[in-house]
Amino acid sequence: MTVLAAASRPLPMAGLDANFWSEQGSKLILAALAIIVFIAVVALIMFGADLVKGRKRDKVQLVVLITPVLLLLAIGLIYPAIDTVWLSFTEIVKEPDPVTGINTESMNFVGLDNYIFAFTDPTMLRTILNTIAWIILVPLMSTIVGLAYAVFIDRARGEKQLKSLVFMPMAISFVGASVIWGSIMYDYNQTGSQTGMINAVLGVFGIDPINFLATEPWNTFFLIVILAWIQTGFAMVIISAAIKGVPVEIIEAASLDGANAWQRFWSVTIPSIRGTLVVVLTTITIATLKVYDIVRTLTQGRNNTDVVANKMYVLSFVEQRQPLGAALAVILFIFVIPVVIYNVRSLQKVKETR
Repeated sequence: MTVLAAASRPLPMAGLDANFWSEQGSKLILAALAIIVFIAVVALIMFGADLVKGRKRDKVQLVVLITPVLLLLAIGLIYPAIDTVWLSFTEIVKEPDPVTGINTESMNFVGLDNYIFAFTDPTMLRTILNTIAWIILVPLMSTIVGLAYAVFIDRARGEKQLKSLVFMPMAISFVGASVIWGSIMYDYNQTGSQTGMINAVLGVFGIDPINFLATEPWNTFFLIVILAWIQTGFAMVIISAAIKGVPVEIIEAASLDGANAWQRFWSVTIPSIRGTLVVVLTTITIATLKVYDIVRTLTQGRNNTDVVANKMYVLSFVEQRQPLGAALAVILFIFVIPVVIYNVRSLQKVKETR
């Protein structure tokens, strides 16, 4: 009977019949026609713009080139941003229809209630504070370690190999890095021998093992270390290139004036690479604001390790509380604004000094 039942089951390739391939073929033909029509329309518009003569030609060509970009920005960026902001000021209410009895959804304007809840609820407030800790510690740790590594390894024997080792984590995804640190470095067993590398080392010295991902508030710091480990390679490469671009004449002049290595570093090297440091700090800060994978992979936000990005996902797609998730998205965007402003002003100051 088992053999007959197995024989009666459809084969994995049974659905790939002539109807399947005919449907896929029609879809491919429609896609190819759409692409051809799009290219033809763009070519006609560009050809028409090229036919314009006189002073208006440059303006017409500029409008033709910029309009598609502006439309894509409006559809893919501006409209969703406005819709998210509006959603954050509303509340979705489900009420049964008086006639049919079927639940219907309605959006009611509630003002700043979602934001007040975000900054007063203990769980939400802890999530925001955790995110602030991430955006302070990760850029500082990555930049400081990357700067120190770039300075000490610069022009050393085996410089390329040593820098490659530090840069390698940049090639690993956040999920992959989380699995590596969670299963190799931070692994914790309640009973039996410890398989986590750090706990195994602690056991050698007679120290009790630590549940790194559950011990508050240090578990958030242990998660922060993972992202700092990834971003240090990026900081090191960019800063190292900037240091090599510092004119040798300036350093030699400082040496002739009696400045030691530490004074040359603080008075010559750091001011010369200030713009690069600002760019590195800003880039890592923005990447940190979007951190989601590490928390989602290792703790899912448990034990007070949640961050805004993960909480936003849970509220919007798991708990179906889209307005509150939209409020967190707006808060996350507000966190980015000071970073961008500081970046622009710092780069302007660097340009003025030059």
